[in-house]
Amino acid sequence: MSTYREMEESITMAPVERLESDDQEQELLTLNMGPHHPATHGVLRLLVTLDGEVVRDLKPIIGYVHTGIEKTAEDKSYWKAIPVVERMDYLAYYFNAYAFCGATETLLGVDVPPRAQYLRVIHMELNRIMSHLVWLGTSALDLGAMSMFWYCFRERETILDLFEQSSGQRMHTRYFQVGGVIEDIPHGFEEKLRQFTALMPKRVGQYRDLLHRNEIVLQRLRGVCPLSEEKLLELGITGPLLRAAGNPWDLRKAMPYCSYGDFDFKIPVGTQGDNYDRYAVRMAEMEQSVRIIDQAMDGLPEGPFITTDRKVALPPRHELATSMEALIHHFKLVTEGFRVPPGEVYFPIESPRGELGCFVRSDGSSKPARVHMRDPSFVNLQATAPMTEGSYIADLIATLAMLDPVLGGIDR
Repeated sequence: MSTYREMEESITMAPVERLESDDQEQELLTLNMGPHHPATHGVLRLLVTLDGEVVRDLKPIIGYVHTGIEKTAEDKSYWKAIPVVERMDYLAYYFNAYAFCGATETLLGVDVPPRAQYLRVIHMELNRIMSHLVWLGTSALDLGAMSMFWYCFRERETILDLFEQSSGQRMHTRYFQVGGVIEDIPHGFEEKLRQFTALMPKRVGQYRDLLHRNEIVLQRLRGVCPLSEEKLLELGITGPLLRAAGNPWDLRKAMPYCSYGDFDFKIPVGTQGDNYDRYAVRMAEMEQSVRIIDQAMDGLPEGPFITTDRKVALPPRHELATSMEALIHHFKLVTEGFRVPPGEVYFPIESPRGELGCFVRSDGSSKPARVHMRDPSFVNLQATAPMTEGSYIADLIATLAMLDPVLGGIDR
């Protein structure tokens, strides 16, 4: 067993780099932060160069939970690849599924029924709120606001209950299918959803009241680690990080998809681009998501919830006992899948962390020849070094939280 003095000596022997400036000698300490447990901010390692307590350089290192999701998807038929792609980001599985389904539908030329589009919007916006709640609860916990974790997960449980009611699963639901959704919303779903949307804006107000009176949280957010709009655009950063710097780019408005053009909502933006603006933008986004959900429920169209093209969608189960054609289509789709015309497409959407794009190339078979995901966490992580350079090491915690990276998506 090492004595305290031996442990102390081993600490002081950490690698250092001497830097001479203005006839003064300084020592730079290179320190490893992480890799952390997946329950924190993913399996991420930060190689930090410190001058005392000031960050001089930072290199994010990823790849610890690489799962080969893209190559796995290429080895499966299109509709069997959906559950694989969903698991890339365990906080935004509806967005993963929609990006892949949207790319496939574009290649197929399938028209998604209006009711299916609205149901997709409802579930994606619920998923956006859920993702932001996990971000807020864990980030506040890192800064010492323990109660926020329990409050945020209270609302998250309600959302997961809604997912279970509509799809049978709380996570990785496989609710989105090529051509629509697997089934219509059940009886009682709308009533429970209305209760949630009526309560959620009040909850967001309570979160603000709690955090705005927490001096530690405010000091870690206001004026800390700002980054300009120009630098963010140079790095290809999107989502709440870019909007916090004053740029209102949001694919739901800029390039409307899945009936988002039917809804009236605002794009929250910041002014300083600091940690506080990043926090404030996400808080306001939860309120806007509630507005979208209410409008979608108010205007939910009648009609089918999935395409009527039997070459793409499974036939209704009640037809299997009476129709030989339905049985044949069901057998062919389950065993072989549908064939997609040759071509390639990039399908971008607005996920909770920014632009999530799915590139699919088809060779005419029932399996995609190439699947590639443009996951925002991978791109946004580039901003870690320019954000934190010159700041204190104590500010790394809040800044990494405001990046909101999901390393499972990065290490696909």
